[in-house]
Amino acid sequence: MKLDKTQLKEFLDQKVLQYNTRDFIGTDPIQIPHHFKEKEDIEISGFLIATIAWGNRKSIITNGERLLNIMGNSPFDFVLNYTGNHKKYTKGFVHRTFNEEDLHTFFLALSNIYKKHQGLEAVFSKNVTNQSMQTAIHDFKKVFFEISHLPRTQKHVSDPLKNSAAKRINMFLRWMVRQDNTGVDFGIWNSVSPAVLSCPLDVHSAGIARKLGILTRKQNDGKALQELDKALRKMDPVDPVKYDFALFGLGAFEKF
Repeated sequence: MKLDKTQLKEFLDQKVLQYNTRDFIGTDPIQIPHHFKEKEDIEISGFLIATIAWGNRKSIITNGERLLNIMGNSPFDFVLNYTGNHKKYTKGFVHRTFNEEDLHTFFLALSNIYKKHQGLEAVFSKNVTNQSMQTAIHDFKKVFFEISHLPRTQKHVSDPLKNSAAKRINMFLRWMVRQDNTGVDFGIWNSVSPAVLSCPLDVHSAGIARKLGILTRKQNDGKALQELDKALRKMDPVDPVKYDFALFGLGAFEKF
């Protein structure tokens, strides 16, 4: 599909309006944090479901519901009171390669972040540099794993400075930061600007971006993310990741 720059922006803006609606919630993992009203419950449940958001979407959502049940539908209270003696709560949990040992570590790490680092927003917003969240994600990972943990669990938090596209964390950040006025993304983190967000780069968004000519790199890695960021920020420097709805929708729902 060949469009000039004006036509491309108009086309994608139209697709944003089509997919950035509350109807999107029912088919997406974002429905899990939408169970809650309190900021900390939203961000904790959102971070956990984003962490396991790969593979079959029905399986992701089913296991997201399992996570809520484990936490007694009170994520913040559960995390604050979680200790090394509570490992029984994670027994039997598994989503692909994310297992009960990983979940145990994640609960302990989140507890540490809220007790010693003022919460997820404070950690992520601390090191936003060069109009990008990627260094902040790298630094977040260091804080997250400052507690005792098995080396294998580190693979479940991506590091953009090691050329990862960090799809799931960038998706989580979109949920927390972006204010879309339609009730999909939460926009509860005022300390981070939507302008510095990056598009969650998955097979759908990357495939459509290549078909539209706004992404040329073949690998879905950190360098591809930088290329896509540059193109999307030219179309909307204030809210570039709104185009995630368009790119993902075209790929997942229209088989464009």
